[in-house]
Amino acid sequence: MKRFAAIIISGLVLFVASCSKEDLLPIENPSNNFSNLNLPDVYFNYANISLPAHLTMNSFPAQIPFQYAAIAFDNTPNNNPITDAGATLGRVLFYDTKLSANGTIACASCHQQSHGFSDPKILSEGFDGGETGRHSMGIANARFYYSGKFFWDERAQTLEEQVLMPFQDPVEMGLTLARLDSIVTAQDYYAPLFEDAFGDPNITTERISRALAQFIRSMVSTTSPYDMARAEVNSPMVDFPAFSEQENLGKRLFFQPIPTTSGGRVNCSSCHATEAFVGALPNGNLGPSGATNNGLDANPNIDPGVFGATSIPNDLGRFKVPSLKNIATRPPYMHDGRFSTLEEVIQHYRNGIQDHPNLAAPLRDPNGNPVRLVLSQNDVNALVAFLETLTDEQMMSDEKFSNPFIE
Repeated sequence: MKRFAAIIISGLVLFVASCSKEDLLPIENPSNNFSNLNLPDVYFNYANISLPAHLTMNSFPAQIPFQYAAIAFDNTPNNNPITDAGATLGRVLFYDTKLSANGTIACASCHQQSHGFSDPKILSEGFDGGETGRHSMGIANARFYYSGKFFWDERAQTLEEQVLMPFQDPVEMGLTLARLDSIVTAQDYYAPLFEDAFGDPNITTERISRALAQFIRSMVSTTSPYDMARAEVNSPMVDFPAFSEQENLGKRLFFQPIPTTSGGRVNCSSCHATEAFVGALPNGNLGPSGATNNGLDANPNIDPGVFGATSIPNDLGRFKVPSLKNIATRPPYMHDGRFSTLEEVIQHYRNGIQDHPNLAAPLRDPNGNPVRLVLSQNDVNALVAFLETLTDEQMMSDEKFSNPFIE
């Protein structure tokens, strides 16, 4: 960081020379002092995260269908691999509240590290007090969503595209991309970070996008109790010695088919696939989307979901399935935040699945009716206990994912 000061002046000269008159308008909440940014002299490791074997190999038996190694779902593009310098720049951009219309909101405002990179509010609050249209999604393990599409309705085709949309949203951050570029360029600490990440101090929208995407893809959960216990065995299907009897019961219920009142069986893991617990692939194929409808509502017009982005009738009411890592720390649940506890979520599958026209096929019985899972209260408690083992406390307190600005 000490050498950064040497190119601040040249970065500002480039900024003034390249900006339009509109971009040079005064910026609210001007730059923090350079010393207010607390970054290590040697960058944290983001690029060479050691993935455990259960994320790089598929150890599920053949009778558990549609399972893959999580690494097979990796959506990192060839032109934007994670680098330590790039993700460090992304971290600063992620936490910088100056990057909103009135200097009050950052990406991290709606994706809080202590809350599993989600928001404890049902709807997040934008820069001017307005509310977002849907609940803030947890972003851990975003790297392992195969299609690479983002938002609940998958309207962003890539993470690189997604990270720029909140800046431009009139409720969330209220900027134009030109204004975003000008604000970033005006801060003395960005030019050296851009030079380290991309080879020169030139600040562009594309580079902002790439850095933020690198930081978010680096948020891979590998140190939850599940991960630690899983490292002691060769299969996710055997009892984990480090788990309690209740946690092992919950794990069996999650991975193995659960009986339904109609005589069928349903796997939780068929929609929360791989040991990254992220959206599965349609019909087990490497298709365009893992979004699904889980029967929250019978009325197809309440929220169009993916249909709003594709206009494909079969996408009506379908939503993205994010990773379950840190799920116990990020209530409320679902795209609209309707459930306040994990028990309420499980009760939905127990007796609340609605007859939506596009209800996922595994959630219908042979007669076409919504299924009801046969779960005792003991089973419900066990499932909750298992889901709590997916909480990665180390990740949620790791400095490299924390706010780098000194209060």
